[in-house]
Amino acid sequence: MARRKKGDIVNGWVCLDKPYEMGSTDAVTKVRRLFNAQKAGHAGTLDPLASGILPIALGEATKTVPFMMDAQKIYRFVIEWGTSTDSIDREGTVIGTSDVRPTVEQVKAALPQFVGEIDQVPPAFSAIRVNGERAYDLAREGVEVELKSRRVTIHEVAVTDVPDADHIEVTMRTGKGVYVRSLARDLAAVLGAEGHVSVLRREMVGPFSVQNAVTLDFLEDLAHKGRASEGLLPVATALDDIPDLAVTEQEALSLRQGRPIVLLPQQIEQLQSRLSSEEGLISVYSDGTLVCLCNLKAGRLAPDRVFNLQ
Repeated sequence: MARRKKGDIVNGWVCLDKPYEMGSTDAVTKVRRLFNAQKAGHAGTLDPLASGILPIALGEATKTVPFMMDAQKIYRFVIEWGTSTDSIDREGTVIGTSDVRPTVEQVKAALPQFVGEIDQVPPAFSAIRVNGERAYDLAREGVEVELKSRRVTIHEVAVTDVPDADHIEVTMRTGKGVYVRSLARDLAAVLGAEGHVSVLRREMVGPFSVQNAVTLDFLEDLAHKGRASEGLLPVATALDDIPDLAVTEQEALSLRQGRPIVLLPQQIEQLQSRLSSEEGLISVYSDGTLVCLCNLKAGRLAPDRVFNLQ
């Protein structure tokens, strides 16, 4: 006899504005408990020293987490000039000092070389695994690890504020795998200065942004009033870039049972106008409810991931 899962069936996304000094795993655990949800996960780790957008998936939404891995992100951060640290943030050990304070003009002139596809070496204090161990664990033990550079994409980066001569605020829109601290390290090196990230905030992850974010305090208040569901976004929020198609109830039943369906010529034409090729991933709905994700190939839709949202 199968064991009954603990918790309630809760499906949807929480666009959490994660507070400073809370780890991503702790944030997921807190949200899961507030909803008493059976299953939870997150789309993209956010360091404890960073605040901002942490998309948390509950229930069936966890099936859409992989589609958030390539989502664009926006970060706003402050570089503090004068000292560099081993972790490239304010909690690290100081490893260098300098009186150099780059001007706004110098920073603006240097930033374009970091736009586009670039090679970036991750920080030693990162979650990358080296021989089965996290790089940050090795770094804390004093083990020197040489991490390989990675090809990443930075779409935009610009100076957005200059509080004083010791600090400069930069906002950056990136693809996956970009490290803000690495950019700060490399920018300081180009400018002949020492610097580290003193403030870091993530303002967007794909369709999740500060505009649809909620705080833990807000969720706690909703949960206390028995209205936690008001803090949820639909499961399909993570699929906003995927073309959709409405099908009949009978077609939906076939797809839920793992059987492909054949499309009409006009349906195929409609979908291909929104795809970059004649094949691709389609989100399928019936009566407004997300049924599954399907692969379109040779005029047929074959189910890839089925959602239990009835």
